[in-house]
Amino acid sequence: MTTDTATDSGPLSLSESAARRISVLIEQDGDPALNLRVSVSGGGCSGFQYAFSLDNDVKGDEIVIERDGVSMVVDQISLMYIAGSEVDFIENIGGSYFVINNPKATSMCGCGNSFGIAI
Repeated sequence: MTTDTATDSGPLSLSESAARRISVLIEQDGDPALNLRVSVSGGGCSGFQYAFSLDNDVKGDEIVIERDGVSMVVDQISLMYIAGSEVDFIENIGGSYFVINNPKATSMCGCGNSFGIAI
């Protein structure tokens, strides 16, 4: 397991807004050992799709990003597609949701959960 506590360096970063939201979700669940898991899988209208979940299972080869007392976990395969990205949390009139600002994405669907990468 690799841990990165920097907020703007390393393989992936976590915004202040996302860290606050993770903290709220953990508090609501009552399990302080929870992490935000970020993963990428094939599918979606643009080729790949993001997934977010809360769990407390961290495997030895996964990357753990810490910020403001919370952690985000990503597996090595997903990291290949989102390295250099920032995970953020948006709240606006359209709703509230986690979003990945991915510099590798060459296309996205309208909802922002699906993306494509040029190979």
